[in-house]
Amino acid sequence: MKRKLRINGHSHLLPYPEEIPQFMKDKEIFWVDNDRKYMLQKDWSRPVTDSSFFLDEKLAWMERFKIDHAVILNLSQLYGNGLRVEEMKQALRFQNDFNAKVQHENPSKFTSGFVVHPGFVRGACWEIERCVEELDMRLLCLPTHYMDTIGTWRCIFDEENEPIFELANKYNLAVEIHPYDGEKFIKLENTSWRFHLIWMLAQCADAYHFLTLNGYQDKYPNMRTCFAHGGQLAQINLGRRIQGFDGRPDLFEGKHHPRKAVGHKNIFFDTLVHDTGSLELLLGNQGSKQVIMGLDDPYPLGEMESEQQSSYPGKILDLAIEREIITQTDYDAIWEDNVIRWLCGDDEAEKKKLMDRILGN
Repeated sequence: MKRKLRINGHSHLLPYPEEIPQFMKDKEIFWVDNDRKYMLQKDWSRPVTDSSFFLDEKLAWMERFKIDHAVILNLSQLYGNGLRVEEMKQALRFQNDFNAKVQHENPSKFTSGFVVHPGFVRGACWEIERCVEELDMRLLCLPTHYMDTIGTWRCIFDEENEPIFELANKYNLAVEIHPYDGEKFIKLENTSWRFHLIWMLAQCADAYHFLTLNGYQDKYPNMRTCFAHGGQLAQINLGRRIQGFDGRPDLFEGKHHPRKAVGHKNIFFDTLVHDTGSLELLLGNQGSKQVIMGLDDPYPLGEMESEQQSSYPGKILDLAIEREIITQTDYDAIWEDNVIRWLCGDDEAEKKKLMDRILGN
């Protein structure tokens, strides 16, 4: 019997400092210092907390923890919100070309995502066509929220963005929904990491709310959407949304009932919920088939090796097996089959192509 693969469906990668174009630093859009200690933007910096932020070190880290393949998402700092349009286009193109290069040079190790800015729908559609047709990328990364051309913050599943979803449907794309930039539109002081610990999860719940109300999981049957961080607040919020829909139907005219989306085959969530109680709720709501492994490495809120937390990559699923929350079959599917199904859908040729790439065939 062949060994089951271990595929990480939620990973990130920084370019080495010398790979970042000079204009990104000159315009203070994004760069990494030469000592590889900080990632920086104008009036913002964040420590590089693990060497596996970078390619060679990431490959060694994957080898150490027996991770066969990783899905590289875009960097949240490069959603382009608030940038002038030309700078935004250049920054996003750099990110997409960098991710494409990583995939093309390490095909057995990485599947890379690409990002577009929904505030400029026509340009976003052109970039989707370029990334799919020229760069052979099949994963579209989108933020939960974005700033439109007049400076208003909107949810990604706004009906104005339907041309993007139509293209995702046409190309049979996987879509990753990831939160960021909450401090730019939630009027609270950015203290005690509240935007990462609380508001990011609320942003995911908000995006899930509108995906399901608009019924996009059925309207675009070839588009499969995965929510980062287990869509954690969306899980505990389900009953409230159902009661709200039933109790105030006047507020939801023409919308789809939240119940219709629960456990839907086109909606996935990663495992990054940090405790088995939350994982059990996610599995109970959505079913194990809709859950994929997500480590969010190498960020400190990812599932990293940590003595303080006696943690290591894959710990939550090991604990779930130990506590009989999942079976060995579920475990194997979350690490492999479900990730493949999210990335490829029902397209058997695409599945074979991806598996051959991972296995080096």
